[in-house]
Amino acid sequence: QVQLKESGGGLVQPGASLRLSCTASGYTFNNYAIGWFRQTPEKARECVASVSWNGANREYGYGLRGRFAISRDNMKNTVYLQMNNLNPNDAAVYCCAAVRRVGTPTRDYEYDYWGQGTQVTVSS
Repeated sequence: QVQLKESGGGLVQPGASLRLSCTASGYTFNNYAIGWFRQTPEKARECVASVSWNGANREYGYGLRGRFAISRDNMKNTVYLQMNNLNPNDAAVYCCAAVRRVGTPTRDYEYDYWGQGTQVTVSS
């Protein structure tokens, strides 16, 4: 029943911006914390950002606060990740994840449901 679907990835030049979307179905969306993670073949999966169920609390991965912004629109069952000033180190498959709990989890094992991901490529 629980389904997460990401969109918005693509190929961009360094310095460009992207906004990723994570749309959920099959559960009461506003009771879930949502996280964005990214993964490459060379690096372990890391949390980019997470947001609490009501949007009041946000956490960001190291060095990303101020450049990335996570937000949610519970009426649309959607969480967004605005990514600005992208650089090649940001290239990865970006996945969103959900868990029914309070707070802003930042570890992949804390999440129960996952989308399939959207590719972000940053290249000159």
